[in-house]
Amino acid sequence: MSRLLFVALLAISLGCVAPSSSNHLPAGLAVDLGPGVNLNERFFDQVRALIKRRLQETGLAKPEQPELAMPLADDDAVALQNQRSYDNVPLPAASVPTPVLVENWPTEQHSFGQVTAVAVDPQGSPVVFHRAERYWDVNTFNESNIYYLIEYGPIKENTIYVLDAKTGAIKSGWGSNMFYMPHGLTIDLHGNYWITDVAMHQAFKFKPFSNKPLLTIGKRFRPGSSVKHLCKPTSIAVATTGEFFIADGYCNSRILKFNAAGKLLRTIPQPPEFLSLQVPHAITLLEHLDLLCIADRENMRVVCPKAGLISSHGEGEPAATIQEPDLGRVFGVASFGDIVFAVNGPTSMLPVRGFTIDPRSETIIGHWGEFKNPHSMAVSVNGSALYVTEIGTNHQTNRVWKYVLA
Repeated sequence: MSRLLFVALLAISLGCVAPSSSNHLPAGLAVDLGPGVNLNERFFDQVRALIKRRLQETGLAKPEQPELAMPLADDDAVALQNQRSYDNVPLPAASVPTPVLVENWPTEQHSFGQVTAVAVDPQGSPVVFHRAERYWDVNTFNESNIYYLIEYGPIKENTIYVLDAKTGAIKSGWGSNMFYMPHGLTIDLHGNYWITDVAMHQAFKFKPFSNKPLLTIGKRFRPGSSVKHLCKPTSIAVATTGEFFIADGYCNSRILKFNAAGKLLRTIPQPPEFLSLQVPHAITLLEHLDLLCIADRENMRVVCPKAGLISSHGEGEPAATIQEPDLGRVFGVASFGDIVFAVNGPTSMLPVRGFTIDPRSETIIGHWGEFKNPHSMAVSVNGSALYVTEIGTNHQTNRVWKYVLA
């Protein structure tokens, strides 16, 4: 028996050898690695099989007992089914829509300020959120992230415009005398507007055309890192369950998850979760996969941790990560089905363009578009159109692009 233990320990110690030392492996232990299996995994499987055979030959092994299948608890069964739904299975090319630019849209020229966000309402109309005459520059905030220009009051013009999907013409507008430095806009399936203002350090839920929020997160003009404060929040994603996520944002580099009533449920990341964010600039939900995908701008990647909408199982586990050399600083993300569309911003010598991402295989599967300074994007509910906004210094560079998904 002692000799067998010695053989087992010797075999296990040899499992740590590098691939270049594979000619020193014990006889009978092949190193033909299958796809996605590293040396140690295959090696240890064969070591265990060899030890088992040796024990059986000497009569020391216990006879095998049939394994009894243990019934799964409901939550575990749902989590397992959800996990299997996206286990590194690449999307078939035929099922991935390609964004195709709609030429000469909009048909009339607009005089928007910096168009920081776009969303699509339940009727399919694109909605833009812009800063009018306001610009964010080095003089906008002090070192404590306090907005310098409070005394100037809110923006006097309409900051939200509903556009015609076919022509891009303005159908209606609202949001005057409400916001100081617009940033993020999301419209949920019920038509509610979810808005972030980086100057006010707040996130809001509005009924359309209302000047009184249904819900407010954060303290007005008071940045902070406590659970009751925000600091330059950037984006909001809303689930069909009513739960919502706030990307908080430029200062705190965290994601806050709330229930429909605004009660904090979770902070991403939180110990022991190993996920470091640097300016989560935009977020989008893939509810079918139970993923929240984040434009992790300064880390130049898209990361997709578990959203925890279906089950808390898997929360805190390593996030799906898409980080490739041509991705650059990611400013916007939007999802449709099981895929994510993203746009980067100016990053060294990299081309500024759009990306189609498969979070299940953690790969970029397509490139499209050509931009100068994109800031946000959104996909219509039925998946027929995609919109991208750009920010600049005049009405010609502050604009919205429309793509059809073919």
